[in-house]
Amino acid sequence: MTDLPGTSKIIIIGGGIIGCSTAYHLAKMGLEVTLLERKKLTSGTTFHAAGLVGQLRTSANITQLLGYSVDLYKRLEAETGQATGWKMNGGLRLACNAERWTEVKRQATTAHSFGLDMHLLTPQEAFDLWPIMAIDDLVGAALLPTDGQANPSDITLSLAKGARMAGARIIEDCKVLSVEIDRGIITGVVTEQGRIGCEKLVCCAGQWTRNFAATVGVNVPLVPVEHQYLITERIEGLPANLPTLRDPDRLTYYKEEVGGLVMGGYEPNPILWRDGTIPQGFHYTLLENRLDHFEPLMELALGRVPALETAGIKQMINGPESFTPDGMFILGEAPELRNFFVGAGFNAFGIASGGGAGMALAEWVAKGEAPFDLWPADIRRFGRPHFDTDWIRARTYEAYGKHYTMAWPGEEHHSARPSRRSPLYDTLLAAGAVFGEKLGWERPNWFAAPGELAQDVYTYQRPNWHSAVAREHQAGRRAAMLIDQSSFAKFTLKGPDACAALQWIAAANVDRPAGSLIYTQMLNDKAGIECDLTVTRIAEDEYYITTGTGFATHDFDWIARNIPAGMNAQLVDVTSGYAVLSLMGPEARRILQTVTRADLSNTAFPFATARTIGIAGAPVRALRVTYVGELGWELHIPTEYAHAVYAALHSAGAAHGLVNAGYRAIESMRLEKGYRAWGADIGPDHTPDEAGLGWAVKFKSGIPFRGRAAVAAQRTDGVKKLLASFTAAPEVILYGRETIYRDGARVGWLSSGGYGHTLGLSIGMGYVRNAAGVTPDHVLSGQYELEVAGERLPCTVSLSPLYDPHMARVKG
Repeated sequence: MTDLPGTSKIIIIGGGIIGCSTAYHLAKMGLEVTLLERKKLTSGTTFHAAGLVGQLRTSANITQLLGYSVDLYKRLEAETGQATGWKMNGGLRLACNAERWTEVKRQATTAHSFGLDMHLLTPQEAFDLWPIMAIDDLVGAALLPTDGQANPSDITLSLAKGARMAGARIIEDCKVLSVEIDRGIITGVVTEQGRIGCEKLVCCAGQWTRNFAATVGVNVPLVPVEHQYLITERIEGLPANLPTLRDPDRLTYYKEEVGGLVMGGYEPNPILWRDGTIPQGFHYTLLENRLDHFEPLMELALGRVPALETAGIKQMINGPESFTPDGMFILGEAPELRNFFVGAGFNAFGIASGGGAGMALAEWVAKGEAPFDLWPADIRRFGRPHFDTDWIRARTYEAYGKHYTMAWPGEEHHSARPSRRSPLYDTLLAAGAVFGEKLGWERPNWFAAPGELAQDVYTYQRPNWHSAVAREHQAGRRAAMLIDQSSFAKFTLKGPDACAALQWIAAANVDRPAGSLIYTQMLNDKAGIECDLTVTRIAEDEYYITTGTGFATHDFDWIARNIPAGMNAQLVDVTSGYAVLSLMGPEARRILQTVTRADLSNTAFPFATARTIGIAGAPVRALRVTYVGELGWELHIPTEYAHAVYAALHSAGAAHGLVNAGYRAIESMRLEKGYRAWGADIGPDHTPDEAGLGWAVKFKSGIPFRGRAAVAAQRTDGVKKLLASFTAAPEVILYGRETIYRDGARVGWLSSGGYGHTLGLSIGMGYVRNAAGVTPDHVLSGQYELEVAGERLPCTVSLSPLYDPHMARVKG
């Protein structure tokens, strides 16, 4: 038995690759850290990982994080003297049909956007690198030379040794039984060997994380899924330097190992392991092989690698891996409990993520914030649906089955639906609504006309909803549109200090008269945009806050944790209490005036104000605001009145061309107007001045707010990037992540992309970057191209809104 320390500032639970990497990085920062492993290091999931290390993801920062893993693995063995099995032999990805080839070409463009040198290859060039495969069905392939492979256990033990060398304490055979909490503050853990006091706790317990975190009220949505692969005996003539190979059309992957092959895959009908409980004593344990379940993958593999038919099978491995409902891992501080951090749910790419995830989590633990925007992996991306284990299991089953299927633009999940529904769901469904889902909410994406297929048909070309979105878009520009946006997250902040608290948290001036509506960002200490939302002052001591559906947990957590100590202000989530109907378009005032006695004139009800008006017997909180660039109101309606108000508006709107519209029309219209989207165009890595939102900051007022010092510094030093809008020919299809070239040099990538049905052009938004500084003149003076699926195409740039730049339609 190892002597336990009495205290340790930071305790990590779990001795797999994530726990050991986090300990390594915390110790390197000079922090006191103790890692506790219930059995032996690597004995949970890490020891049976396949060990492929790929870098490219759809997020620039997640790609950067995986790139850090590669850089770390290159030098780790020399630093620690512990072998890692790291081999940078590159990674091949195959395409066997035209749509997959388009996907691969777009992935190569994304790689170029993020600074990775991915090469497109002919079938013969791919064969030359992987000479034991059949290529008769290949259309093409892509090679990322800096990908590679590692031995999972060796990498982990090397990280553990490096952590010890830097001063970390690692204790095996020490199971944590419980967490001590005193008035919401973590004070220590109780283990099988005794108690250890601590200030911060980091849970990297793999598939055990969900159940353990639940004991302290923290929700971690993950599910163990059985994952099988085999290892062959030596195959004669097999090159030792084979790249790793991913063959998504055949659902399989491969790597060379001691002269043989590792082959596994992702079947469309996975097996969720058990019911969420894990047997006692489960360590260094594999599951019973399911040969019948693996057989379809084997048949697909034989078509690619005929040598497998005669190769001997050294070992077949079946082990549970933690998967999440969206296929991305989970990092960050739990919103339910301060100083409780999570690193879990790695979806079978924990080895690829391990170095970078440990670095990012260590930074988060040490400094209270991520080193850069990690929203795709942030634990706060989850919400109410993710508390229910059955919902999580259904969605995770689908996510695993899609691991190697086509990643279609605009693709929606189909499992665990419908769940959260607006009161108008059935009405809209009958009207032809085709719904998408976000955070469990059913949201109308578009409306099919009679005779049209009311279903998404996915493609990399123009999708089947393109003409329907055009109808809705044009109605919003020429007449009026009504959009059910009940899924908006809605909070109230109330109390004697509500104004003072919000003045500190918000970058805009919120100390305005009751009835004022304020668009604002909320900034971190680097002036990065943590929230982007609207605030309405209801009374002297009350504000009504509206933000995006998917940001409910994140934004509530950010506001709540930044209310200054000692201030009397209470934040309450009131999302379910209000339905929201957005009435937008040049005819919006005429329609709304028909159903209410309130004066809606510009004088009585100007832009950026709010009033309570009566409609169909309902007290409606009407906010004059828009995200589509037209005259309009968001109507926030007590839920029980939603049907009555909807019916009244449609009855009044029939003579004025009112149509139902969905979120895809919103996206098209906001791109034309240059409205930013948090999580795409803006986020913690972008400041208001970089995003063209400096006008919304109360800097000249002298009023203190979080991030003010960083704004001041940037206004002295200048910015290194500026957000711009780009237009290309209508036949160019933009989705985001296309590479931006200025005067032949790569300067950034599109953060979002789509089609503007008023302009008749493809539109993207993205940052023009320059380490020496960027000015408006610099941006506008260049000649621009976009790389789209490997082809460079001309485009034009603008720093002003492409549509109604002077706000005449919005304020009219």
